Amino acid sequence: MTPVITVDGPSGAGKGTLCRLLAEKTGFHLLDSGAIYRLCALASLESGCDLEDQSAVGELARKLDIAFKLVNGATQILLAGEEVSTAIREERIGLLASKVAAYAPVRAALLERQRDFCRAPGLVADGRDMGTVVFPGAALKVFLTASAEERAKRRARQLELAGKAADYAKILQDIQQRDESDRNRENSPLVAASDALELDSTLLPIDKVFDRVYQKAVAQLGAHLGRVK
Repeated sequence: MTPVITVDGPSGAGKGTLCRLLAEKTGFHLLDSGAIYRLCALASLESGCDLEDQSAVGELARKLDIAFKLVNGATQILLAGEEVSTAIREERIGLLASKVAAYAPVRAALLERQRDFCRAPGLVADGRDMGTVVFPGAALKVFLTASAEERAKRRARQLELAGKAADYAKILQDIQQRDESDRNRENSPLVAASDALELDSTLLPIDKVFDRVYQKAVAQLGAHLGRVK
């Protein structure tokens, strides 16, 4: 069976960086499921699709042309061949992604597409329900979190480094709103799998988070990692 490492948790906890480091270290493929829902939200806006029409958004989700590429230590996200890594990280897209991710037709349309990313030598899957719904049989499950305040600070720093205005209060409000939506949605709410390794990155540097997760991966997937390396 192809080994899978899942990393779930709220936005801004460090899942993306952790998954990229794991994919680079192991040689496994990478799935950013959060990006898929953001891509769905972006594509819906660009196409003029009615975001209140769950069936229409679900149909659009089935037809998304998406790809992930690791280039020079960064993850490139492509929609219909166009690089949209920056565009999908806008706060409004994140909020819309949380909205459409709660739609049963969208989740059903994207479930098998996400599972299709699982192929040899292995997969590192980043999301909110990777270990509970998409890959419940994953060999290693991680739930990574951080305080809303710390995640808002990180997002503000990202925007400032990119030369953009950063309103910390508004960013914090958006994060708290999205957390509330993710935790309480009817379909696939944000919860840790019962067998997940739970880590809080509020005060734990990402390199320390990576070390702990990779050590766990070696312990549970040693044979697979050995074949890759």
